[in-house]
Amino acid sequence: MVLRVNIDQIEPATRDWICKVQIVEIGRPRESLDKKCTFQNLILEDEEECQIKAVMYADEIEQYADKLKLLNTYLISTARVKVSPTSYGKPIHKFYWILDKETVIEQIKPSNEVEKPLPPPTKLNITSFDRIPHLMVDSAAEIDILAIVLRCGPQKNAGRSHHRCQEITLCDNQKNQFLFTLWEDFGEIEGHEIASKMATEADLLVILGRSIGISTYQGLSLQTRYNSIIRVNPNYPQAVALINWAKENKTMLLSCPSEKTSTSSSIAPMIVTPAGQQLISIAEISSAPSIGVLYVEAEMSVLDEFQDFCVLECSGCKQKKRTKDRKDFECPKCNRKTTLVPRCSFQIDLIDNTATTTASISAELGEKLLSMTVEDIFDIICTKRQSLSLNHVHEMLSNKVFKIQLRKSSWASSNTTHATLSILSYMKKQHTPQSTTDRTSKKIKPLEISEVEVMATTTAAGSSNAPPKFEPPTPTKKV
Repeated sequence: MVLRVNIDQIEPATRDWICKVQIVEIGRPRESLDKKCTFQNLILEDEEECQIKAVMYADEIEQYADKLKLLNTYLISTARVKVSPTSYGKPIHKFYWILDKETVIEQIKPSNEVEKPLPPPTKLNITSFDRIPHLMVDSAAEIDILAIVLRCGPQKNAGRSHHRCQEITLCDNQKNQFLFTLWEDFGEIEGHEIASKMATEADLLVILGRSIGISTYQGLSLQTRYNSIIRVNPNYPQAVALINWAKENKTMLLSCPSEKTSTSSSIAPMIVTPAGQQLISIAEISSAPSIGVLYVEAEMSVLDEFQDFCVLECSGCKQKKRTKDRKDFECPKCNRKTTLVPRCSFQIDLIDNTATTTASISAELGEKLLSMTVEDIFDIICTKRQSLSLNHVHEMLSNKVFKIQLRKSSWASSNTTHATLSILSYMKKQHTPQSTTDRTSKKIKPLEISEVEVMATTTAAGSSNAPPKFEPPTPTKKV
């Protein structure tokens, strides 16, 4: 007897089941990373609005091309059920389905009097723009976004590897803006579709992006990931409402400026300080919440010229190692043989007229500030055992005030709570007068806050220790 069940009732060991689902998202066929096969991702939703990812491979893609359509309803039975990998971020379900030759798929047509099609979907797990700065950004974090397209740049090459990309400017209904980088074929296909529609349609477009990555290259921005899906003007109620709002506010939206960092880059991040965020002084950092995102205006200076400026970490789980020997090793966390790779990381002092503190700056953001690649830094510091020449950095930072976005993190040991500051983005303050900062101001230490109970953060989204795949380095593109 065939068991009629919903998605949550189906496990790899479940036999002879049938489930009523609607295709609420369908990606286009893509090549696997190793170029050995073609696959196509779908998102299915059942009668309880539970969602699961399904995947088809080469032969089935062609076989079902005319049958599986967006928003159609189907009875699917005995698909292969597998445990979802976490390599590409937090999955929408602990399992995923493989639709193969042995899967039975029957479409429920609108004329069916016995089995009615499911109504149009309404469930979206959208991350609002004002929440993005508070997320724990890591190599596998992925989010879903719904946003207005303000501008669309041309196709171009970016990064040291000259990967093709296209940049578009996104905005929400609070006027928060983010740069969204469409890598490789996403720029060539979805980017071309967006550019074409913007050139011919009078109204602003709205896009729904699923499995979108967050980059901290020179500031917070968004980017496509390997499993991303982008849809233009979807018919979800939330999207329709945003489309209508964009129509009513088109003039105001197009007049919104897009701020950029002071450093020159082919990939310029958008607004550093989201609308409505309050600036605090350096002296107030120690009394700020133990975990969260802070915004300050301060001078920056690299006072410790003899620090290492880079670390070695596992290429998979990103666990930092103390060694300076780049070698393969058995990583107990990844449970496989992996390689140690360098990552730029160093301390920088932040100074205003109230106090001085120290924050960490890392990855591409640190490389940009030093105007050096991490490979060059590693070669000088660790291979040649020399010190970096920082004259150009001191000159670039001298007598300049920056708007800085910081993340404050903390952890407890014994009766002491330790806190650290890390820079998420920075931008030179425009029309900055000659600095009047008192460089003898008191040095504060927000890194040790005694006898404070730290509550676990609930802002983490899509975090994972999954190994990253090969991606263009500008901005950090991980999948």
